Amino acid sequence: MSVLVCFHAHPDDEVFGTGGVMRLAADAGHRVVLVTATDGALGEFPDGILTAGETLAERRRVELDRSAAVLGVSRVVRLHYADSGMAGTPENANPDAFCNVDVDTAAQRLAEVLLEEQADVVTIYDPNGGYGHPDHIQVHVVGKRATEIADTRFVYETTTNRDHMRRLMEANPHWGEEAPPPDMDTFGLPETEITTVVDVSSVMDAKRGAMEAHETQVGDFGPFLQMSVEDLASTFGTEWFRKLRGTGGVGLTETSLPL
Repeated sequence: MSVLVCFHAHPDDEVFGTGGVMRLAADAGHRVVLVTATDGALGEFPDGILTAGETLAERRRVELDRSAAVLGVSRVVRLHYADSGMAGTPENANPDAFCNVDVDTAAQRLAEVLLEEQADVVTIYDPNGGYGHPDHIQVHVVGKRATEIADTRFVYETTTNRDHMRRLMEANPHWGEEAPPPDMDTFGLPETEITTVVDVSSVMDAKRGAMEAHETQVGDFGPFLQMSVEDLASTFGTEWFRKLRGTGGVGLTETSLPL
């Protein structure tokens, strides 16, 4: 049995980037650990969805546990840092926000988890955090340092295939009608830099179930839950990574993580 540790910024981030590989790893008998940096307290949510006296952080904690169970996660570790908010918002200046914490201190906390679990493979984000969110970028910085401290054998950057997304957007121009598309020049990584492409289409039911678990994030997941099985698989049926640490060649050489 190997141990996979996935490090994410907020509750619900696990669904998009590593939900499939987590479920595949669990189904293969490996131990899966999910670490979240923040409580996601600054996320947007529909009016009236919280019960009287309930905070968003409290609800997202419950939702994360439900999502983790669907994805086969054996342990959820919360580092309890403050949510930094989207880039350019006033919350970025909060000295307690995750984007502003001392890197070595946070990395040591994560490294302790990696050493305790004897992690074989760790996933973090790419240097731009996928799309430039301050907490995502900090996950890359802190995660990279933590794996150096723990001397983790295999480290992968969770990312999005920028060229694949461009093709999907060209084929589905209506996707940009409700919200402006991301800046594709900085979104994810170009195909040429991706080293690992994992087909997770066989566990799409689990990825959909994880989306459904995050009820407060319906604004993010709702449109995808209305997709046909085929469209959902074409969008989320592949998960992409760039190997940061470990043996192996360059280019699209791997179809699975080394578990």
